[in-house]
Amino acid sequence: QAKLIFTSSLILGTTITISSNHWITAWAGLEINTLAILPLIAKSHHPRAIEAATKYFLTQATASALLLFSAMMNAWYTGQWDITQLTHPTACLILTSALAMKLGLAPFHFWFPEVLQGSPLTTALLLSTLMKFPPMTLLFMTSPSLNPTLLTYMAILSTALGGWMGLNQTQIRKILAFSSISHLGWMAIIVSYHPKLTLLNFYLYSLITATVFLTLNTIKTSKLSTLMTTWTKTPALSTMLLLTLLSLAGLPPFTGFLPKWLIIQELTKQSMAPAATMISLLSLLSLFFYLRLAYCATITLPPHTTNHMKQWHASKPTPSAIAILTTTSTMLLPISPLILTTV
Repeated sequence: QAKLIFTSSLILGTTITISSNHWITAWAGLEINTLAILPLIAKSHHPRAIEAATKYFLTQATASALLLFSAMMNAWYTGQWDITQLTHPTACLILTSALAMKLGLAPFHFWFPEVLQGSPLTTALLLSTLMKFPPMTLLFMTSPSLNPTLLTYMAILSTALGGWMGLNQTQIRKILAFSSISHLGWMAIIVSYHPKLTLLNFYLYSLITATVFLTLNTIKTSKLSTLMTTWTKTPALSTMLLLTLLSLAGLPPFTGFLPKWLIIQELTKQSMAPAATMISLLSLLSLFFYLRLAYCATITLPPHTTNHMKQWHASKPTPSAIAILTTTSTMLLPISPLILTTV
């Protein structure tokens, strides 16, 4: 019963924000969202879960206050409460930092891995995908007013930090959090030049991340050491997890390559080849930890001094939702002309 209320509040908050034209309604939707996800984070009553919920609440409250402050400042100077009419430069700067804090874009990214680590896998999935959708739509709507240079610097910093800080992790949720920060960099760098590409990237990222999280939820895994023993449990699912992770890394024959390819192409058209080169090289860092995850999921057990317990082979079939998601998150590249007609 309670879960139904929280889920419907999440959907309501998201819908209010993405369909609003007025800053106050957008802010109200974000607040409903924040309050609805908190019980889902703190569900287990574990100290780490409570800590994660507290951190999430404090950062989101700060970001909401900044968002409201920037909207009020813009209204004070221009008399406009319309989201698309954000023209005052200081208000634009404050809004950029507020949205960066909401999304977990560097340098406001520190809360995100901690919160994801304290949440259950299904809540972590919501935090990585659905909870980023309302601030992403606000970024999309205000993109003509924002400072492109600032966004480019923040994007490159995000990709760099998301790659570097994920290298040393053994907890899968933290690795996926740093992967999210890195992907946000790709979305932020292009938002001033081709906002629809940002949304396309976000949709495909959400699709692939949902596949990874649901797969991990099915095989009940949250750290690398347990992932190493799951190939005996569900061999087919682990094999598909390998392909999905490679798609998340953005390797060519998979879906994840499409947004990267389009973004690099657009950046080159905007004569930003150095930025495109830099962000592409920095995404190689995150490729390393995706490969390590994929290696642990499927290839082989590395030599260990301790004996691993092989897990029992699960006889229950893989849920059809995961099968559909896996297929779409690895095999959409051939229909990219069709996807491009919608952009």
